[in-house]
Amino acid sequence: MTRRWPVPLRLRTLGMLLCLAAFLSGVGASVLWFASSRAWDRHLERAFIAGLNLSETLQQGLAPPEGVSVTPLPPAQAALAGRGAFSRLDGLPRPSIITNVSLIEPGPDPVSGTALSLAIVSDSLQYPVAAVVSAEGQGVPQKLASVTRLLATYCSEPILVARHGDGDWLRIDGTAVWGCGAGPSDYRLLAVFLSLVALVILVTVVADTSAQFDRFARALRDRRRLGGPESYTADGPEELREIVSAVNAYLDTERAQLEKRAVVLSGISHDLGTPATRLRLRAALIPDPALREKLEADIDRMTGMIESVLTLTRSEINAEAPRQLSLNSLVEAMVDDYRDTGRPVELLARAARIVEGGGSLFSAKRGHGALPRPDHVLVVGRPLSLQRAVSNLIDNALKYGRRAIVGIEASVTHVVITVEDEGSELSVAEIEAVIAPFQRGSNHGSIDGFGLGLTIVDTVAEQHGGRLYFEEGAHGLRACLQIQRG
Repeated sequence: MTRRWPVPLRLRTLGMLLCLAAFLSGVGASVLWFASSRAWDRHLERAFIAGLNLSETLQQGLAPPEGVSVTPLPPAQAALAGRGAFSRLDGLPRPSIITNVSLIEPGPDPVSGTALSLAIVSDSLQYPVAAVVSAEGQGVPQKLASVTRLLATYCSEPILVARHGDGDWLRIDGTAVWGCGAGPSDYRLLAVFLSLVALVILVTVVADTSAQFDRFARALRDRRRLGGPESYTADGPEELREIVSAVNAYLDTERAQLEKRAVVLSGISHDLGTPATRLRLRAALIPDPALREKLEADIDRMTGMIESVLTLTRSEINAEAPRQLSLNSLVEAMVDDYRDTGRPVELLARAARIVEGGGSLFSAKRGHGALPRPDHVLVVGRPLSLQRAVSNLIDNALKYGRRAIVGIEASVTHVVITVEDEGSELSVAEIEAVIAPFQRGSNHGSIDGFGLGLTIVDTVAEQHGGRLYFEEGAHGLRACLQIQRG
């Protein structure tokens, strides 16, 4: 379904709006991202400072930092902690996931003992503290601060059980500082999501605007082949509407000119009918047979030329509606009509299409097979126009090459009707030069015609999305009428 444009905008205005929207979405996403990053930096910094103050509390017995409670364990609980049975302590998260940490004060005597024994009890994860506690050149306060900062990085509610040296075991609850609930709201994912939404909207608008032009170009390109409408409408930017309006005006002018030309030629053909008839009657009274024959031939050429121009004009008007038809049936019927009149026209049998298969496990040699020949080559076209075009090619082959061999070659997208003569004196370059209207070959003095046959064929080929070209055949010159199937 095509998106409707409630208000037509010019591409310049639309581009400026898209740039402004992209800028605003980028600014909004940046504000959310940096605000969240700054809030998390402050949260982690607060946890780090709390860890420094907590180290002084454990070493010197000072008051715990704000938001942190430190209580000694009862003797029975302290005995369990001394044996490392932290999961059996009361009042701890369940299930208890234990992360043991030993913080050693650096000094000249590395075996002086553990300065701080710490157990982190969490209900959801085990903390990666190895890189934190192994940092060189840091004392216990800095290492403990790094641990509490690490706790604040993850969303959990850990409880610490710690003992400084040979002192008492203490229960430390700092969830108000480094717990999940203490963390600020993180809008960075929201910023990424909003950026992606803005990007999708921008890409959609740009793609939809481009598709409006593509659809109109495709409809205009297929107009002659599929019998397009009298005029076009398009919903999109103002420039597209102006283009559509200009194209409609051009089509109206072209259609009016072609119709006027057809009316004029029809009038001339009609008006010439009476004088031509009188000339034929008067020519019949001429006693000299040779003179009478020449005069009648001139009259036939004059009326035939008018009819040929009228036929070309009708082909350009393109009044016949396209429909689906069997091309091989059409061509076979035409060939039969020529053969019934004793004309040397043959239909070339279509060979089966050979395809190459893949190798097998037992043989590296590829197999070959023949696809069945379809009984009908279906195309969407104008039957009368195609009949006229093929008849012109066959007539040319009979005039210049004495014989016509007609064939059909079909692919998925195109069909090529070939008409090959036998021993034509014209080359490919010479025959391509006479496609233009009223152009005839070097032997025009001995061959009847008006120089419009190939022009009509070329016009019909263009109307069917194809082209007319020539090539050297096995016996003579081969004319190829290529048309689209769909």
